[in-house]
Amino acid sequence: MDVDPKLLEILVCPLTTVSVRALDEARLLRLNRAIARRELRYHDGSVVEVPLDEALTTTDGRIVYRIDDGIPIMLIERAIPTEYMDNWW
Repeated sequence: MDVDPKLLEILVCPLTTVSVRALDEARLLRLNRAIARRELRYHDGSVVEVPLDEALTTTDGRIVYRIDDGIPIMLIERAIPTEYMDNWW
């Protein structure tokens, strides 16, 4: 992961203020499969169309944020809720 570990220590979800951590490869693969099937939506309701290379997740696993070119995209409207993913956590 390209995100600076010190930055990761202070980042929190802007929607819930829960701490974040790197999303593991297995869950990243599951998300990308759901993205390919156009099953995931951002918090703003738009369909997630671009697969994730890397991502952060809240420590409770409820929200995912993409990382693009090493930059966490921590915008509320770009939060990806995981509530519809079966057996997510």
